[in-house]
Amino acid sequence: MALLILGLVLFLGVHSTRIFADDWRGSMIARLGPLRWKGLYALVSIIGFIVLVYGYKLARQETMVLWTSPGWMKHVTALLTVFAFILFVSAYVPNNSFKARLHHPQVLSVKVWALAHLLATGIAAGVLLFGAFLIWAVLSFRAARERDRIAGTVYPPGTAVGTSIAIAVGLVAWSVFALLLHGPLIGVRPMGY
Repeated sequence: MALLILGLVLFLGVHSTRIFADDWRGSMIARLGPLRWKGLYALVSIIGFIVLVYGYKLARQETMVLWTSPGWMKHVTALLTVFAFILFVSAYVPNNSFKARLHHPQVLSVKVWALAHLLATGIAAGVLLFGAFLIWAVLSFRAARERDRIAGTVYPPGTAVGTSIAIAVGLVAWSVFALLLHGPLIGVRPMGY
């Protein structure tokens, strides 16, 4: 469990600078330069992610079961993760309605993904992992909306083409990850394949 906690601290810690230390982040970017800051940020993120995944894999094997979800919950989780993938890619697809209306669809995708996994996972390590991500996403979304309000940020309206591309890419990404990659990478085959 210690490696999981270390991975969460590193990964979510670096991703929390905009939430808790935006002024410090700005001064570090000014001091290091944008490229060095991004490099350092990426390095800590990657290390944190690797430690987090490995730590979760270990902790999942020896953790306490807090509750057992009903079998049908895996279908609810699968459906919610479809929406999470669509929201995630919407952050990068130009001119889509999700970004126009929600403004920060990638952070919302983390909320949906974490909630979906909390519904399906009743082990202590899973509750820690997905609960931490859910709390982070709530705080991150609130901070991002506040920055938008202060800056007067206006998001361009979405188009049918942009929205359709976001949905299509999200569905393809979900299919590849859920059906092909989740089992080998995470050790759990969510769809039973």
